[in-house]
Amino acid sequence: MAPLDRDVVIIGAGPSGLSAAYELRKAGKTVAVLEARDRVGGRTWTDTMDGATIEIGGQWISPDQTALYSLIEELGIETFERYKQGKSVYIAEDGTRTAYDGEDFPVGEATIAEMNKLIAELDRITAEIDPDVPWEHPRAAELDMISFHHWLRTISSDESACNNIGLFIAGGMLTKPAHTFSALQALLMSASAGSFSNLVDEDFILDRRMVGTMQGVSIAVAARLGDDVYLNNPVLKLDWSQEGVTAYGADVTVNAKKVVIAVPPNLYSRISYNPPLPRRQHITHQHQSMGLVIKVHAVYSTPFWREEGLSATCFGPNQLVQEVYDNTYHGESTGTLVGFISDLKADAMFELSEAARKEAILQGLAEYLGERALTPEVFYLSDFGSEEWTRGAYATSYDLGGLYRFGPAQNENVGPIYFSSSDLAGEGYQHVDGAVRMGRRTAARIIAAVDGTEYDSSYNGVDPLNALATVTA
Repeated sequence: MAPLDRDVVIIGAGPSGLSAAYELRKAGKTVAVLEARDRVGGRTWTDTMDGATIEIGGQWISPDQTALYSLIEELGIETFERYKQGKSVYIAEDGTRTAYDGEDFPVGEATIAEMNKLIAELDRITAEIDPDVPWEHPRAAELDMISFHHWLRTISSDESACNNIGLFIAGGMLTKPAHTFSALQALLMSASAGSFSNLVDEDFILDRRMVGTMQGVSIAVAARLGDDVYLNNPVLKLDWSQEGVTAYGADVTVNAKKVVIAVPPNLYSRISYNPPLPRRQHITHQHQSMGLVIKVHAVYSTPFWREEGLSATCFGPNQLVQEVYDNTYHGESTGTLVGFISDLKADAMFELSEAARKEAILQGLAEYLGERALTPEVFYLSDFGSEEWTRGAYATSYDLGGLYRFGPAQNENVGPIYFSSSDLAGEGYQHVDGAVRMGRRTAARIIAAVDGTEYDSSYNGVDPLNALATVTA
């Protein structure tokens, strides 16, 4: 195939790359999207197994995710509410199982008071942090030098309270042990959602799902881009100068004025840059890494837990499966559970044989929901850590000290090279909402650079570009 000439080439057909391409096309720019996989969607991915819909990757949308909501409204995609009726289940450190109502874990009044104290302090500092520039907080350097694990214990001596609060960010979001990332990184996570209280409220952060699944959002955007999306084309070489770029895919080569690298930062080094990127970018990317999580899917003939008055919302900070939810898809009569096994516990599971791993995980579900959980009709484990073009979950985060030291450089373009992904977002960090915001902002930055128009860095990524009087970002 002869080289293609485009205004912009986008590397990666996940939500961020596709959002960037979509907005660039609206502004009259020509694009080509090169995707390594045989599908679009990136870290969102759906399959059907024995008639049940399985969302292998990202899937939830919360009320604060206004950029994603504006996109699905434009695309005509509807949402449905996650099943939340009934009692939740909590398993304490000593193995005691309790079915309970309300927001508080059944852990005793003293521990609840300590948890509320931790949440209040996290909310207080979160309110002071701009998620786009967390490194500008007056205490940023200090907060980035102490691990989240140890910082929590400077506020409370209640070990159960610290473990319960740590679960929401360590196991639930960054999928790394709480001693491996900083308090500042945790505060960015809470600032990205508006408050820490939002993160600990599963009915908020896991509010609704997409009719047509989350990958369906990317599929719908790709359909509007048509033949400008090229699958099975990993870009392993990129020539660049101040005048433009040449991106080399497996069977497509694109000459363009600009390039958007819309993959997670841990994959930037898969590309050979000619000339090499500047030293600052090389070093920055080495301090961003993925966590590890196993997303467990178990499908049953019926959602039996509902008959027992349970929502299937389950927590156990010391359990193998730390979180469980009813994940039954819209309109299906089967019942689906989703559970999560993070970081060190995920390591341990991958040391087992397939049969032993399945037995251990199903036993973990049964500890919450009883013996009927032992015999699903479908059992599937999402393992993005072994996927060539992801290599972890859910998003990259910095090691201790990295966010303050390298964060200011993470969104800087290198000549014609721009970076865009949910990993780099402020609002919506680590979520599809952040990917959409970054795609829109990156598109707007490029439009401003190409057209010589003014770029407004305060643009929040919600309003469609073609509805604005001037090009913003």
